Amino acid sequence: MLAAFLPLALSTYRFKKDSSVKKSLKVFVKTYGCQMNERDSEMISSQLQRAGHELIDNEKVADVVILNTCSVREQAEIKALGKAGYLVRRKRTNPNFKIGIVGCMAENLGEKLFKLNGVIDFVIGPKRLHELANILEGNRKNLSIGNPKRQPLSHDFDRKLETNKCTAFLSIMHGCNMRCSYCVVPRTRGNEQYRPMEDIVEEAKFLAENGIKEITLLGQIVNNYGGRLMPVINGKTPFVQLLERLDILPGIKRIRYMSPHPKNFSDDLILAHKTLSKLCPSVHLPIQSGSNRILVAMRRPYTAERILTIVKKLRRVVPNVGISTDIIVGYPGETEEDFAETVSLFDTAKFNMAFIFKYSPREGTRSAELVDDVEESEKERRNQILLQRVQEASLYYHQRFLGKTEEVLVEGHARRGTDTMFGWTPNHCKVLFKASENDIGKILSIQIDGSTTTILSGTIAENA
Repeated sequence: MLAAFLPLALSTYRFKKDSSVKKSLKVFVKTYGCQMNERDSEMISSQLQRAGHELIDNEKVADVVILNTCSVREQAEIKALGKAGYLVRRKRTNPNFKIGIVGCMAENLGEKLFKLNGVIDFVIGPKRLHELANILEGNRKNLSIGNPKRQPLSHDFDRKLETNKCTAFLSIMHGCNMRCSYCVVPRTRGNEQYRPMEDIVEEAKFLAENGIKEITLLGQIVNNYGGRLMPVINGKTPFVQLLERLDILPGIKRIRYMSPHPKNFSDDLILAHKTLSKLCPSVHLPIQSGSNRILVAMRRPYTAERILTIVKKLRRVVPNVGISTDIIVGYPGETEEDFAETVSLFDTAKFNMAFIFKYSPREGTRSAELVDDVEESEKERRNQILLQRVQEASLYYHQRFLGKTEEVLVEGHARRGTDTMFGWTPNHCKVLFKASENDIGKILSIQIDGSTTTILSGTIAENA
């Protein structure tokens, strides 16, 4: 039982500054993929700074460029490989310039990445990122993948937070025990390991003390936190017990989580959205397909009917809850009838946001052994149909907020307008409004007077 906790019990591990470092390097880190990768990049940056290196935001003057990669979708790999190919040209004119590929693609492709014109300097998987600082000091090519015998958790309270940052990711577990037919995560990140609850609470306190108002709990299947290793107490799963601990922390104003699995979406979690004041009324519920036949083929242990039951219960508890999802179209063997069932589920559930992906085989997965028999043009057609559906549902959802006053956490400057800021409602609707930089980190009452399929707009309420 203790085996799953042992590697993560080292979460307060501190990297001491290495006095043997001969040269401070300028390092640029580029992140691809999910929130878990973003959190890993924070850890990488903190680790390298403690080792005496400088993190910069201009890759053109960097001594080292590290690509923190994703392997879940083909497009993410293509982007990272394209970037690496671009950097290779610089390497040819400056042999002292270093290129490193880390993360899930590094774990998945491994030594193959060294064949990219033979100039990649190091390849490190997500389970060995704690070795990066030492590897960077070496002068030889280094491949570090697989599961180490001792693995300090790649999360550290001593992390560098950006100026004016008011939100933060907080990983509560690593890995995944599911074996979905299309997914490489168990291969790249390993089986589930859970951080001790006390460690998570302590890190949340640290974040609150450093100005963080909103935390997002991360896990491949975040609501399976604790698995069978932590007890259910008074009918509450370990994940809900953790939410209750975090809900009472001073300073933290909002709590979110990514990504839950429908299989583990228990009634106590649904009820928590009503009873916990800081738990946001926003849920990302990845369904992948609305066809029970395809769900079985994907090795997803739930049905379309189960999805609709969860959605119905959530909306009964929190009527304005925002519910988003993930969909894969064109999975091997998906017929027009299967797709029609996905469209039907989509129409019934009325997801206000969706990430829709065209199936692509991932090396090392069960589905990669199947014939990819849905034509690319048909995948695109199905993709466009669902995109149209979600745009309609999103506009309908956003319009319900017109004329209402919403509490918005101000995160920063919008892309347009020097005095235009952006923030998010508890339902995870993005809002644009006029405000000043001094308002970053504040929760403002915004009168909503405009909406599109993707965004709300408004003004600071006069009585705020």
